[in-house]
Amino acid sequence: MDFELTAEQQAIRDSIFKLCEKYDDAYWLEHDRSGEFPEDFVKDIADGGWLGIAMPSEYGGSGLGVTEAAIMMQAVAESGAGQSGASAIHMNIFGPNPIVVFGSEEQKKRMLPPLIAGKERACFGVTEPNSGLNTSALQTRAEWNGNQYMVNGRKLWTSTAQTANKILMIVRTGDPDAGGKPADGLSLFYTDFDRDYIEVQEIEKMGRKCVDSNAVFIDDLPVPPEDLIGDEGKGFKYLLHGLNPERVLIAAEAVGLGRVALKRAVEYAKEREVFGRPIGQNQGIQHPLAKCWMDLEAANLMMLKAAALYDAGKPCGAEANTAKYLASEAGYRACEQAILTHGGMGYAKEYQVERYFREIMIARIAPVSREMILSFVAEQVLGQPKSY
Repeated sequence: MDFELTAEQQAIRDSIFKLCEKYDDAYWLEHDRSGEFPEDFVKDIADGGWLGIAMPSEYGGSGLGVTEAAIMMQAVAESGAGQSGASAIHMNIFGPNPIVVFGSEEQKKRMLPPLIAGKERACFGVTEPNSGLNTSALQTRAEWNGNQYMVNGRKLWTSTAQTANKILMIVRTGDPDAGGKPADGLSLFYTDFDRDYIEVQEIEKMGRKCVDSNAVFIDDLPVPPEDLIGDEGKGFKYLLHGLNPERVLIAAEAVGLGRVALKRAVEYAKEREVFGRPIGQNQGIQHPLAKCWMDLEAANLMMLKAAALYDAGKPCGAEANTAKYLASEAGYRACEQAILTHGGMGYAKEYQVERYFREIMIARIAPVSREMILSFVAEQVLGQPKSY
């Protein structure tokens, strides 16, 4: 059992840190203030071929695994870019997974290369105002008119919809048969984000201002049959296949964000002197920081285990969900402690840690709540009866 990164994996980490050097604190602070999407950062990532790190090589990707993608995304967050940087490319890293696994050869050739090259940008249409985490209760519908599907409905918390030209969305194409599962009749589409039929309204939010989140209103959007991924009515199954990789990536990003927050706190504790000595000499400062390091490292090991299981084609639902839970909690505590270590200056934007604290909340909330993960582990691992 080897816990060290391979030479190739370490090279990925080093290369991402090198790329991110030009995007310093001032860059991310300005984008956090203005809300401007980090186009130049995303272009550099795309030009380096990083968007296709986990995509098949025959379509322009690198053909690596979720482990390598997680190492990459962790380095982005840990560089100081935080969720502002990670979320700008997150969807393009994990989102195409259902296309890779369930798409036809024609679809893969048509859909994947432009995403990998950064020529197209996709958003993810799953959450709806009246369904929340209950994906099986989705109300957006696609009706077949004999030539194409016509989609009507609403999506919520759709990131990057301000600039996306593609959307991967799950919608209802039919209702469950008598005695069927609620998720029956859901289908997955990857199609044009045609603004002649789609209205986008940005949601003002707590953090990560430069990566937009939106309410999306779809009115008679025409979708050709060739944009249906896999079989009609099996979209929920396809969507589930991509959930574990996303949880792994979220966990990796949360650890990365916690690490950079902890690094800032440690540096400040060494430099800040009160009563004639550095505050880091006090156990009241030392011990919480030490615990943050331990929590982050433990969460990182679970993340790497989940990624390794996924890449080996083995079940990893419990590990991926646990990694997401542990990493988001460890990241939150590290970001909180970074502010407390800085004292009053932790509240000042120039020290960055208040931004990290706002951004770590994303990992605690999305794409699944802490409580849902606890219920999942209780039921699937511990054999307890379903509670909802």
